Amino acid sequence: MEEKGFEEGKVLDILNNALKKDLKYSDGKILSSMCTLPHPFARKVCELFAETNLGDAGLFEGTKELEDETVKLLGSLLGNKNAKGFIVSGGTEANIMALWAARNKAGKKNVNVIVPESAHFSFEKAANLLGLELVTASLDSGHCVSVRDVEKKLDKNTIAIVGVAGSTEYGAIDDIEALADIAVENGIRLHVDAAFGGFVIPFLIGYAARKFDFSIQGVSSITIDPHKMGLAPIPSGCILFRNADLLRFIETRSPYLTERRQFTLTGTRSGASATSVYAVLKLLGREGYRKNVENCMNLTVQLYREIKALGLRVLKPAMNILVFSHEKQDAISEKLLEKGWIVSRTRKGEIRLVIMPHITEKSTAAFVEDLKDILSSLQIKK
Repeated sequence: MEEKGFEEGKVLDILNNALKKDLKYSDGKILSSMCTLPHPFARKVCELFAETNLGDAGLFEGTKELEDETVKLLGSLLGNKNAKGFIVSGGTEANIMALWAARNKAGKKNVNVIVPESAHFSFEKAANLLGLELVTASLDSGHCVSVRDVEKKLDKNTIAIVGVAGSTEYGAIDDIEALADIAVENGIRLHVDAAFGGFVIPFLIGYAARKFDFSIQGVSSITIDPHKMGLAPIPSGCILFRNADLLRFIETRSPYLTERRQFTLTGTRSGASATSVYAVLKLLGREGYRKNVENCMNLTVQLYREIKALGLRVLKPAMNILVFSHEKQDAISEKLLEKGWIVSRTRKGEIRLVIMPHITEKSTAAFVEDLKDILSSLQIKK
């Protein structure tokens, strides 16, 4: 650190030069991310609440009230206005907290959790941190967890099952109702990872989608990420528990703060995250989110039809995630990157696109034209 500070303009020059190296959602060429441009109103709210700390909530009574109201709004969206929880850093922290509570409630050692093959890698982190064994259940032809295999893998040491509502790779929705029946019958927890799907599935008007939320008895906890399709700034995740009963199993005393108990992994928590989520929920309402999902789905279906017409193998989308493949998919992916398109790959190597709110009709049209050129250059015909 220098003895004398720089002028503001010089610091801004350094920052802007660094920013120029970053890819931008607004360019419309990032097709790999489950995050997007935050709503402009949320940016303003972040600045308003920049100094607030929910880790010492007694100092910020109004901010804490807004977090509680935000949790209530999200619980209502997911079938339980009485749900309890917190705005956290993201899906990883939320998933860890869910398994943390399940493990501590079980009160025994050498336990396991059954997760689908489609489970997010955050569950590997959770297992490593919490000393849990992860037991992986296979997927069916629709990329959903095999309920039969979950039943087969269940044993006396199983303390929880994880279901996914909107898998990272394919957007698949597990049969949460069937998993809930298993959980209830065996007296164990069922955690639903709806980090992505939580702000999509409730608004899929005109599309077939399974139930996944607290309206299903047996669902103990849900992860939902407002900084994905919720249009909130990063970081903004949320862990919701059916009720407050599980909170006592993750309680930590904090005697020198204004509140004597904490329940989250992190101590310091930005009030700006919680209040910006609240602001966007209130500003958009259900109607606004329906329009958001409708726009993304319209583009996804349009892109699905155009890619299919090019003769590529493309999976029918369950939500705004599109996966296609070809024998020359490695070369196609490389050529797309050369043209500036940021796509991702599934574990099987298929090309994966996520059609987020920053993607426009102009973007998808340009993508299809570039894809046609690539197929032509690789001598791939319909």
